Amino acid sequence: MPVLEVADIFRDHGTAWRDARSGHLSLGQLKVMSAIERCRSAALGGHVLCCKSCAQVQIAYNSCRNRHCPKCQGSAARRWLENRQADLLPVDYYHVVFTLPAPISDIAYHNKAVIYGLLFKAAAETLLTIAADPKRLGARLGVTAVLHTWGSALTHHPHLHCIVPGGGLSLDGQRWVACKPGFFLPVRVLSRLFRRLLLEKLSTAHHAGQLQFFGTLQHLADPRDFANYLEPLRQIDWVVYAKRPFAGPEAVLAYLSRYTHRVAIANSRLIACDERGVTFKWKDYRAKRRHRYKTMTLSIPEFIRRFLIHVLPAGFHRIRHYGLFANHTRVKYVQRLRQLLSDDAVDATPATDGVDDQPATSTYTCQACGAPMIIIETFVKQIPRAPPAFS
Repeated sequence: MPVLEVADIFRDHGTAWRDARSGHLSLGQLKVMSAIERCRSAALGGHVLCCKSCAQVQIAYNSCRNRHCPKCQGSAARRWLENRQADLLPVDYYHVVFTLPAPISDIAYHNKAVIYGLLFKAAAETLLTIAADPKRLGARLGVTAVLHTWGSALTHHPHLHCIVPGGGLSLDGQRWVACKPGFFLPVRVLSRLFRRLLLEKLSTAHHAGQLQFFGTLQHLADPRDFANYLEPLRQIDWVVYAKRPFAGPEAVLAYLSRYTHRVAIANSRLIACDERGVTFKWKDYRAKRRHRYKTMTLSIPEFIRRFLIHVLPAGFHRIRHYGLFANHTRVKYVQRLRQLLSDDAVDATPATDGVDDQPATSTYTCQACGAPMIIIETFVKQIPRAPPAFS
């Protein structure tokens, strides 16, 4: 039985859905739909392959490589992780999650680039500030942050996953400062600073005219109404969650491979698409642990709508690095940290040398016997042509 994919839903129902919403979709959403519909099909071209062993012939179509495509993220994640292995330190790593309150998520719905950017900045500044406090850790951190905008039911739920080593470089740059075993930084302190920083940045963005409001939130364009809207948020606890340390540096890479290039829903979660709608598996975090995994059915238009609200603005980076891991200084600081850690720890770091000595692996393998395959023919993608002009 063929496996159901998001691409199948888009191909079968996307045209009607787009026609019904003509003029109300962004160019980015239209591009994502088009890319997913054409991914690994003749429309994008491909190769004819022949097995060296059994002479089996098969066709491999090209991928769209769109970052929202469920089929293209596995290879993208592997390439990204290969680059990150060189930065891995032989220490405990911690996972800290920063979540936007629902009222701010509502504002983010129509201001994604601005609010998501503020979420990154506020969370990173919170971690770096608290860690540098001599009463806490007294060290400079390295932070890798990954943005997710969805809940398991495809609802709009912006939150940030931050991966940080359990320690950092002393403020004088002379030694490694490790956190207490099993304890990174106090969550309540992180939560309160995160709340203050994000509300300050949000108010600044509103004052600068960077926010847009529509529908039931249109009145928030008025500065007084906006201030009143934010006031209750100053009195509640914001969700900042620190998980237990990973089981060794290798587990960090395994975790990142699942999170860095994840999209709103994986094809493996889809169950059926029929007259009732799209049925898929989801995880209800409010239920007891053994009852969390459930199924949900959405109408086809609603499923497509929910999938597309997670399309990121063009050029927006959903993986960012801060502090010691900032792109322009990462190599220098990683080398410095390794010098400060023990020789044994350095040996435990995944090696990047000697790659040329490893046996080469074939990009394509035969589905029949598993032997390497070679490309015997290439065909180019089908480029849509504009209709002829009539004089």
